[in-house]
Amino acid sequence: MDADLKAAIATTRFGLGSRRGEIDAARPNPAAFLQSQIRPAGADQPVGDFKTGAAAFTDLREYQTMRRDAKAAGDPKADPVQMAQKLILETAGKEFLARMRLACSTDAAFRERWALFWFNHFTVAANKLITAPLVGPFEREAIRPHVFGRFEDMLVASTMHPGMLLYLNEEQSIGPHSPLMSNPRYAAYAGKALKGLNENLAREVLELHTLGVGSGYTQTDVTEFARALTGWSIIGLNGDHRGAASIGGQPGDFAFREMVHEPGPRTILGQTYPQDGVAQAGAILHALAVHPATAHHIAVKLARHFVADDPPASLVARLERSFRETDGRLDKVAETLIQAPEAWEPEQRKFKTPYEFLGSGYRAVGLSPTSLIQVGPTLTGLGQQPFNAPSPKGWAEEGEAWSAPDAIMKRIGWSEAFAAAVEPVMGQPSDVARSALGARLTSPVATAIAHAESRPEALAVLLMSPEFQRR
Repeated sequence: MDADLKAAIATTRFGLGSRRGEIDAARPNPAAFLQSQIRPAGADQPVGDFKTGAAAFTDLREYQTMRRDAKAAGDPKADPVQMAQKLILETAGKEFLARMRLACSTDAAFRERWALFWFNHFTVAANKLITAPLVGPFEREAIRPHVFGRFEDMLVASTMHPGMLLYLNEEQSIGPHSPLMSNPRYAAYAGKALKGLNENLAREVLELHTLGVGSGYTQTDVTEFARALTGWSIIGLNGDHRGAASIGGQPGDFAFREMVHEPGPRTILGQTYPQDGVAQAGAILHALAVHPATAHHIAVKLARHFVADDPPASLVARLERSFRETDGRLDKVAETLIQAPEAWEPEQRKFKTPYEFLGSGYRAVGLSPTSLIQVGPTLTGLGQQPFNAPSPKGWAEEGEAWSAPDAIMKRIGWSEAFAAAVEPVMGQPSDVARSALGARLTSPVATAIAHAESRPEALAVLLMSPEFQRR
């Protein structure tokens, strides 16, 4: 393959869109250019003075206390309550903006794309106030440090994080035969206020995070796993009287509550796990992390994300074998992806998501958004509201989810507005096109850019060209 084309593929398919000079940097050895971005420390962290998940959870608990007190006083819309709620939402917005600024400016775009893939795989969404302040910390603490480590470590970190526990309501799950539910003192209270077994987290770990749909697990396996997960909670919740945390530290940290844990052995996928407190679910997570079905599920998702909506079976097989032979070493899986010839096919078979489209537009002109208002409303209008995936499945990978006629018209509108806004600093459109697409810039698109009536129109032509819309 021509070195210029391979360099363009390295930055536009594996990366997030080319910045000025990036294709030149990749040209001598595109595979090595990507390989150099794999590192044990994991992904880069967005820049900002952000709180830990535990601190964000503490703020949330203070807000809930203020809201409860205000409601008891007959004024649930008291100014302090509204101000606290506004602060929580603004904090989430700042986290997202910092994450997008990183995507727009990083020199290690493959590393960032790899991290974004895993955040979408282990989705936590700001679809309710209780999770809004925890999405950013979840990504920073449970995902980014582990993206080139063992898959099992990221699986455990994400499952234990307060963001995931609250998003999937695991903190509400109580074993029907747990010490708490078996205590007559709580009989009346339990019937009114306490909820029973919650299967959300168990189901999503099996269906989305590990084995995948159609891998052979049953509803009984889901229920058994849910029973094993009872007691996985957070220090500082209402109802700490349900049982002291046997693991944890400050409010917002993970806690195991023996009082609500369903006792007894659990049998999942034919394997029995003895009663062992918090370690019971931990042992199940280990088995799921190294299960052959998990290797296949992850391989399909990676191939679909990076290469094609209907990925080549040979590429899936390569990634699956790498995952299994290394016990889920994600740095090795990333190396396998980089080395796979199927990943370098010239045909552009992936349609950019709205986040990728806007980010690559900023990268093309060497800028980053400076406020959430510059990107948030557009992303929401295009169907990808910041930090708010529609379900635990995350954002869709298939192009058909993003390429409806109305969505294309909205992309045109954004391209025109963006081009007009950046016109004073964007440079010559033809130069921008060459640096953004390299050898992928076709003659018809180059001609259309050269013959555009204005510089903003020329940039809009580039942004809406098929070569730029796909990767």
